Amino acid sequence: MSLEALLDVNTWITLCGIGFIAGFIDAIAGGGGMLTIPALLTSGLPPHIALGTNKLAASFGSFTASIAFYRKKLFNPHFWRYSIYATAIGAVIGTLIVNYLSTDFLEKALPIIIVFTALYTIFAKNIIRDSAELPKHTKSLRVKQIVQGLTLGFYDGAAGPGTGAFWTVSSTILYKVNILLSSGLARSTNFVSNFCSLLTFIYLGHVNFILGISIGIFIMLGALVGSHYAIKLGSKFIRPVFAIIVIGMSINLAYQAWS
Repeated sequence: MSLEALLDVNTWITLCGIGFIAGFIDAIAGGGGMLTIPALLTSGLPPHIALGTNKLAASFGSFTASIAFYRKKLFNPHFWRYSIYATAIGAVIGTLIVNYLSTDFLEKALPIIIVFTALYTIFAKNIIRDSAELPKHTKSLRVKQIVQGLTLGFYDGAAGPGTGAFWTVSSTILYKVNILLSSGLARSTNFVSNFCSLLTFIYLGHVNFILGISIGIFIMLGALVGSHYAIKLGSKFIRPVFAIIVIGMSINLAYQAWS
């Protein structure tokens, strides 16, 4: 980004305002990157630097939200340790690969994936789980955690938008826990993939630190507000917001990728 753009007051206000909204959305259901990445690209950043800068900004919000869920005992790091390890590995691999490969295929495939996710969320009755208990720790559970972590960690490292939403849906389905526990896992693993991907982007030299930190502060403020409402109001608040966000994401992505 040019110095002129950095000093432009309107650009700063717009990007920071979008950061706050993105942090609020991410804390509730994921998908904040659908706002920040296009905004960064529009401001003039090259694609790889936009992705790296977004990881720096997003790490603020995902860290804040994950701490909030952890303090409310909605995330158990020891129980989900295999998810954490696999997510970290997947994120690094995804970031290294995206440095050399085009993301055109992902950009075109993502709207299709999200549309099916949105439809499932709206129409599948078994997406709503009442269980507030963690599943039994079995070999099958560990396999699920590793496969899920590698897959979503890789995706977050390679692209990112919608990762939190994918975590929420897939965790609710795989582990049969309520959406609040799924959200706690999603926010925490999203921070892991954001941070590991960020370190890799820093190594590759694809981060604008000044802009990333500025947006990140507002993302953090939005995440504080969003996680408060998510925890306070629970599934009745999260599910409709989540469905609306997922549908909006699919429409936005389809327009950008296929138009």
